[in-house]
Amino acid sequence: MVETVQCKPIEVHVGERGLERAVKHLKRKMATEGILRELKRRRHYMKPSIKKRKKAAEAARRRRKRVRMVSERPY
Repeated sequence: MVETVQCKPIEVHVGERGLERAVKHLKRKMATEGILRELKRRRHYMKPSIKKRKKAAEAARRRRKRVRMVSERPY
């Protein structure tokens, strides 16, 4: 089953601040959208069992991070 994702194109305007600044801005936008992670994920075929294991590990990592953030928050 092929997954198709409809996305809006990412645009970065190059103003008087320069091209280097625009490239930084583009990289930041791509990171927040998850495009770089998706490209790395699609680079190689992953067996469904490994995909499931990685998904569970990622969820556990997010859960640990959330618990850590809540425990560090001052009341």
